[in-house]
Amino acid sequence: MSVNFHAIKAIYRFEMARTWRTPLQSVLSPVISTSLYFVVFGAAIGSHMQAIDGVPYGAFIVPGLIMLSLLTQSIANASFAIYFPKFVGTIFELLSAPIAWWEAVFAYVAAAATKSVVLGLLILATAFLFVPLKIAHPVWMLLFLILTATTFSLFGFIIGVWADGFEKLQAIPLLVITPLTFLGGSFYSIDMLPPFWRAVTLVNPVVYLISGFRWSFNGTADVGIAVSLAMTLVFLAACIAVIAWIFKTGYRLKN
Repeated sequence: MSVNFHAIKAIYRFEMARTWRTPLQSVLSPVISTSLYFVVFGAAIGSHMQAIDGVPYGAFIVPGLIMLSLLTQSIANASFAIYFPKFVGTIFELLSAPIAWWEAVFAYVAAAATKSVVLGLLILATAFLFVPLKIAHPVWMLLFLILTATTFSLFGFIIGVWADGFEKLQAIPLLVITPLTFLGGSFYSIDMLPPFWRAVTLVNPVVYLISGFRWSFNGTADVGIAVSLAMTLVFLAACIAVIAWIFKTGYRLKN
């Protein structure tokens, strides 16, 4: 089976070029917004907060804040990338082009994940300016960063296909993903919760992402690293299965 590398490269370069045409909105805005959290919760309030698992509070919240930006940006980048061709009607050119569905998905998702990873690394670099930070497992940190960005870019692709209006593109990130991230241990350890609420929190899938990512920084986690990695891979596989079904049935693509 031959792979259409020219088509993949063309879609990837087009999506990346669209991002760099709007650097203020695509890059600087989320970096500045997250930096405000570092200033307020890290440099200002963090110095008066008790350390969590021996980690200063300002450093403790960094993985959660990076994950918050990573999830929302991955979804936004991928969902808009596929929704806009539907909106203007150019999606039919993609469907009739000599390119397999998985090649098109790979190109769109790779572009969205690349943007999110670059943004996550920029936010991480910014965090060093405000809080004392160390990375215990840099390879695992990068792995979780790429894996999470890829998984939620796939999820964003699904949302972009499902949405039939710009409001729906924003509904899932704002009304679902952001609350789940805040309630998933971004600003606290779930071990601090009463047993009942800790059990309820474990239903939140974002808990496993933040826990695994935080482990790569501090060597401590609310959930075992193997469980965090397994849950991420399960969600990744589920997203791929849904996208395969979408292209097989033509759901909201051919009508």
